Amino acid sequence: MTSATFRVPTDVPLRQDAGIIALVGLAHAGSHFGHLLLPLMFPVFMKEFSLSYSELGLLMTTFFVISGLGQTLAGFLVDRIGARPLLFAAMGIFMLACLAASMVTGYTGLLLAAALAGMGNATFHPVDFTIMNQRVSAPRMGYAFSAHGLTGYLGWTAAPLFFATFSGLYNWRTAYLAAVLMYLCILLLLIAQRDKLSTRPVVRHPDQAAQHSLDFMKLPVVWWCFSFFFLSTMTMAVVQSFSLSILRAMHGVSLEAATLTLSAYMLCGALGMLVGGFVAAHNNNSDRIVALSMGAGALLLALCGTGLLGGTLTMVVLASTGFAIGIGGPSRDMMIRKATPQGAMGRVYGMVYSGLDSGLAVSPLLFGLFMDHGWYGATLLGAALTLALSVPAAIGVGRRTPR
Repeated sequence: MTSATFRVPTDVPLRQDAGIIALVGLAHAGSHFGHLLLPLMFPVFMKEFSLSYSELGLLMTTFFVISGLGQTLAGFLVDRIGARPLLFAAMGIFMLACLAASMVTGYTGLLLAAALAGMGNATFHPVDFTIMNQRVSAPRMGYAFSAHGLTGYLGWTAAPLFFATFSGLYNWRTAYLAAVLMYLCILLLLIAQRDKLSTRPVVRHPDQAAQHSLDFMKLPVVWWCFSFFFLSTMTMAVVQSFSLSILRAMHGVSLEAATLTLSAYMLCGALGMLVGGFVAAHNNNSDRIVALSMGAGALLLALCGTGLLGGTLTMVVLASTGFAIGIGGPSRDMMIRKATPQGAMGRVYGMVYSGLDSGLAVSPLLFGLFMDHGWYGATLLGAALTLALSVPAAIGVGRRTPR
């Protein structure tokens, strides 16, 4: 098996690298925007279609299960046909998901929209990281990963504003149609700049057996990477799904203040990603940076779970947790890059990052039981524990990666 990477010179002009990073970042923002296509309208769906919280939760489980399974398959396809066709297809599928959501008349239609959105989301990590690893020069790779994470957070931030604006001016169905046009504009821009997004498929020698494409799954480092993503993402799912309810139940915080805290968490995460890009670019010990970052985040989250800080300080510390975790984001991606065998970029990223979707699918079901029993502090402590467990997983990746 030969390498699937372009030999990018180290003296590539900044403008060339910046253009590639910007296009990939825009696509990644669209992916994170898609995470919130349905959750933002949950109150509307409950009212119009008489749905329960369990039924709404199943929509997101459907999204992330399909995304996780599809992500593994997408990794193989990226290595076989290149990243660009799958990127274009993902944008088209997101358009179909938004169109389906605009026409739903009941729960079956919402399940279809969730499934389509999950399919669209499935391709992004193997696609994005294959493009960046092949097309961005090595000295700027840390900044590329930082920008990639930052744009993801911006996609999360933009979605509530987008849907609130169009729903307020028109109605929720029109908001979904506006989202169709948004994804169309992104797709047209990517097509216009398609030369910057081309990648080289993996070339196999004729004497290589087909089963060799699965050999990477025998490597322990791949499963350590998967475990890290699974554990660390469970924590993020708790904060996104339950932090508003926890703050209100434990400290009597108003809905507005709780919502601002969640927004502050996202913005602090984005700032952490920005700082983390400089850290990743100037430090080769990616696994140690990740371990320190996740360990600090776990400690801060555990302090929130004790209930001893009071409402105001809890909100401040919870937002700071986003910054601590965000710093480790670019180093996390560098860690995975170093652990990836030659010629298996798409497959490894597809498998490893499916751990992210798995964590997002499992966490709401597990910690939802805690919430149903009124164990609000225990929910935060449980999230802190899963984040703490990701620390030895990161160290395990580092120990199994050649320096």
